[in-house]
Amino acid sequence: MHTPEALSKHYIPYNAKFLGSTEVEQPKGTEVVRDAVRKLKFARHIKKSEGQKTPKVELQISIYGVKILDPKTKEVQHNCQLHRISFCADDKTDKRIFTFICKDSESNKHLCYVFDSEKCAEEITLTIGQAFDLAYRKFLESGGKDVETRKQIAGLQKRIQELETENTELKNKVQDLENQLRITQVRASPAGSVTPKSPSTDIFDMVPFSPISPQSSTPTRNGTQPPPVPSRSTEIKRDLFGAEPFDPFSCGAGDFPPDIQSKLDEMQEGFKMGLTLEGTVFCLDPLDSRC
Repeated sequence: MHTPEALSKHYIPYNAKFLGSTEVEQPKGTEVVRDAVRKLKFARHIKKSEGQKTPKVELQISIYGVKILDPKTKEVQHNCQLHRISFCADDKTDKRIFTFICKDSESNKHLCYVFDSEKCAEEITLTIGQAFDLAYRKFLESGGKDVETRKQIAGLQKRIQELETENTELKNKVQDLENQLRITQVRASPAGSVTPKSPSTDIFDMVPFSPISPQSSTPTRNGTQPPPVPSRSTEIKRDLFGAEPFDPFSCGAGDFPPDIQSKLDEMQEGFKMGLTLEGTVFCLDPLDSRC
């Protein structure tokens, strides 16, 4: 219907009357929007009896979303991003009524927006669908296709960190058990049964092993080297294989910081859900065009 340049570099404007928005339980479904339209039309008739007119709005549709503005002041009343729009429908019996469901960015609730579009409901619905397709393709071209890979890398990185923590804890437990074993052996030996020749040697004329004494390269009296002292590792910047953990957010200039990454994840989930375009019959009384 429209050129890609018109939707990507500019926007397609439409004039409509805004019946309002209401919260719905599901992101898709004909019955869902049917109930929402019935509810908002009833509220509109009440406002009409009170002398209030249905406000006019300007819709600006582009690959960045559907903006709802005041036609005079151009103040943005609602900005619905395309990846948050999950369902769009128009009434085949009343060419003026169309509606779409959008997930609110702050409350994460699904809201149904309903409009009276002066007999161009189907065209607006198709324009939103075309803009959605273009936005999804541009999202993939700009790096969105790598989001799933980045998720997997982040998951593997988290698992490596967990294994590093477990490895450190196991080393600490082994060291504690060795210390307890030495203390038990010292307590079990008979006191005063053997007098060591020197406070620095044992009964075999060897330097006693101490886990906290530094390793000496000088041989003992009997010419043997003391056993190496196991060092307790405090290095946590390397994984089980001696390699530095991989950080998926700092491995190159093309990567994104976590806050941007979360937005990309959200966009990918929204685009994956897709936009359902449906023409339906709302089976409601037509709107009064004089309002």
